[in-house]
Amino acid sequence: MTARYALYFAPPPDSALWKFASRWLGRDAATGETLDPPDGVHPDWTADPCRYGFHATLKPPMALAPGSSESGLLSAVADFAASRRRFAIPPLKLAELGRFLALVPSASSGNLDAFAADCVRAFDPFRAPPPPSELEKRRAHGLTPRQDDYLRRWGYAYVFEEFRFHMTLTGSLDDDARAAARTLLEPAVAPFTRDPLEIDALSVFKQDTRGALFRIIARFGLP
Repeated sequence: MTARYALYFAPPPDSALWKFASRWLGRDAATGETLDPPDGVHPDWTADPCRYGFHATLKPPMALAPGSSESGLLSAVADFAASRRRFAIPPLKLAELGRFLALVPSASSGNLDAFAADCVRAFDPFRAPPPPSELEKRRAHGLTPRQDDYLRRWGYAYVFEEFRFHMTLTGSLDDDARAAARTLLEPAVAPFTRDPLEIDALSVFKQDTRGALFRIIARFGLP
């Protein structure tokens, strides 16, 4: 099976936010360590985001195009990161996005939107076209005409105007489970909702085969 790579924002592995979220999800994607979640957290709540590791998507998982290589991708990401400057976005807040819970910026950020759009464009030459089955799976969730156009052109529906920075903390939950998870999360994430969040690096996550766990293989700091 073909490996997949994704470009994500992930907080520094030694930061309080990373350590909290990794424990909440039950896995540290930087070290590969399995962690005991906080009391009261049901494993079903976090099974899906645990596979990906704590992150915000900038360029979603992709197989590499013919002629591309992991080393070539990493070199391109290093050059891209070196050409950008770190910036801060408004403080995070806990939000319900449909049926799941995530940390999102409390206000919009033009710098963040531009950074995400640049990532989509810059690394698209490395992306192999997704198989038709994957496109149909994404369409099954219901897409607007613009989202469907982005899916066909960029392999992902939620880019450019459709982009929303979010750091997922649960999978899709019914009302009762979502309310229970929110009760636990609200006080736990409070320390991370007070100050702006610095976008200080671009991380490359790798999934060796479909269904495997994603892990960080490189983190490139923004100057």
